[in-house]
Amino acid sequence: MAVHTQDRATRPAATDGTQRLSPALLQDEGLLFEVGNEHKCGVDLEALNEQPNRLGELARTSATGLAGLSEPETLRHYVRLSQRNYAIDLGLYPLGSCTMKHNPRLNEKMARLPGFADLHPLQPVSTVQGALGLMDELAHWLLRITGMNAVALSPKAGAQGEMCGMLCIRAAIDAKGELASRNRVLVPESAHGTNPATAAACGFVIDQIPANADGRVDMDAFQQKLGPDVAAIMLTNPNTCGLFEPDIKRIADLIHQHGGYFYCDGANLNAIMGKCRVRDLGVDAMHINLHKTFSTPHGGGGPGAGPTVLSNRLAKFAPVPFVTGDAGSSFGLVERGEQKGAADAFGRMCAFHGQMGMFVRALAYMMSHGGDGLRQVSEDAVLNANYLLARLQDVFSPAFCGTCMHEALFDDSFLDGTGVSTLDFSKALIDEGYHPMTMYFPLVVHGAMLVEPTETESLQSLDQFADAMLSLAQAAKDQDHDRFTQAPRTAPSLRLDETQAARHPILRWTANTE
Repeated sequence: MAVHTQDRATRPAATDGTQRLSPALLQDEGLLFEVGNEHKCGVDLEALNEQPNRLGELARTSATGLAGLSEPETLRHYVRLSQRNYAIDLGLYPLGSCTMKHNPRLNEKMARLPGFADLHPLQPVSTVQGALGLMDELAHWLLRITGMNAVALSPKAGAQGEMCGMLCIRAAIDAKGELASRNRVLVPESAHGTNPATAAACGFVIDQIPANADGRVDMDAFQQKLGPDVAAIMLTNPNTCGLFEPDIKRIADLIHQHGGYFYCDGANLNAIMGKCRVRDLGVDAMHINLHKTFSTPHGGGGPGAGPTVLSNRLAKFAPVPFVTGDAGSSFGLVERGEQKGAADAFGRMCAFHGQMGMFVRALAYMMSHGGDGLRQVSEDAVLNANYLLARLQDVFSPAFCGTCMHEALFDDSFLDGTGVSTLDFSKALIDEGYHPMTMYFPLVVHGAMLVEPTETESLQSLDQFADAMLSLAQAAKDQDHDRFTQAPRTAPSLRLDETQAARHPILRWTANTE
């Protein structure tokens, strides 16, 4: 990560006689280049005999300059770095919009089973029948949960799933010969930020719809923007403000009456699955973040999966590859447009099918919960968010009136007159032992604080977090400025100049020659 950190040589000295600023036994750790040595190596290798040069002018003529560590130093280096990383296994993660929740280790164990973990995408189909069968089963349950007619498993993340849905819509419009005249996509202010970017990348013109005072789509403004040139609407539901769109069926009916399509961003499916079917809302396409809703929080820092479910209007335009066959026969893969069933496919999203580990984790999550368990996941996510809203609303300032869905949104008006900014508040929360919630997003709310506790938090952990938030709010009202402007004071890295980090990132380490 490119960050602009405070130089270690310029940090203030510790005042307690210690040599480090690290709290207690948590040790500070520098970059590999700072703690290692170019002349050190963790292994002893015999010198190679003279080898012919097969690289020509590309052969290296100087040392790489890569620092080396001994084996115990290497182990300590990465363990110390891991201790600086806040994780769901350490405490509540209030990072709204990311569903950072605990996921059962059973799912991880299943993903590491031989036959799943060691698959190669170029293996003959006959040798991966179990994997294809699992993908077919996963597709079946995704369709049962949403009520849709087809699913493309290959998109590897939510944004790619969005693009898959919009490319299906584009292909459907093109098949009607309307691509030149039907090119406008309506995007509400409360949609996820990737929505307009995806539509623009697909060649559409973006037309924004304002939100009303309740944080939902302004229906009057929406109806005024309808016309024969509208290709689709991209709506997030529940929206980025953590609110359900009560007019969603009416929105779908109106967009269909004008010949357009309804794309629904499914990143917040964890708030409604088991409670309502996407098909019944009039949706034509929706991506699902397997890595959020069905295990592995937000990709686990690695691969994600964003399958896209499609209605009958779009099913035939789904991209290749896709699985064919059923449990009573062998499974196959349709990988080219000339194969049976793929004549109208818009193309291919990626080189291979998707992320097998995510498929395994998601199906394990579904099967261990069952239908009633998945419904309870949604109910608990909404319950926990509304509990925090109830605990905090008398001191904090809710952005909108009434109950929320899976996340509670506050603005910064409760800080008026305190001299404390939203950023100050988030930094002080680090000293309380919590990763900050999403700050300054969504942009429709000034000084936004978006809190998503997720369904896996207990009443005790919710109360502990609420107590920390209320304590900070009182400190702000008591004009305890040092608690905020100097925060964080207990983290291994002190407060960064984030403006300079964004404008002048340090992308390459250079040795200090002074």
